Amino acid sequence: MANYLTQEGLGKFKKELDSLENIERKEIAKRLKHAASFGDLSENADYKEAKEAQAFLEGRILKLRKIIANARIIERKETGRVEIGSIVTLLLNDGQESFQIVDPEEVDVLKGKISYQSPLGKLLLGKIKGNKVIIETPQGKIKYEIFEIK
Repeated sequence: MANYLTQEGLGKFKKELDSLENIERKEIAKRLKHAASFGDLSENADYKEAKEAQAFLEGRILKLRKIIANARIIERKETGRVEIGSIVTLLLNDGQESFQIVDPEEVDVLKGKISYQSPLGKLLLGKIKGNKVIIETPQGKIKYEIFEIK
């Protein structure tokens, strides 16, 4: 399955992978060696903790390798429709909000990046400027109007 990433997102994943493979692995190896030097591994909490950290690290490395291998860079085109990679400005009753529609792997709500698979992302895909969408939230319905698509 393809991961539709921005160039920035792909770079971020490559940088993280490099750090994990070339820095974090060495740190965990040192921790394991140090913890093993205390002897009986069955009773060694430091060793068990380092082994768990190693397992987590290797899992993340595998995931990043898969994301990078399946990456498809989003080439944004001016189609007038909301697509993956689009930055959409929405009008609300009390102002406006902007979101970039991204792959789930690249989501960062604090930076305004929402998944194309999220409820709002699904509603926005394919829409044009001026279209209105209504999303159901725990606080009630929210009505958005698409003000701008970049």
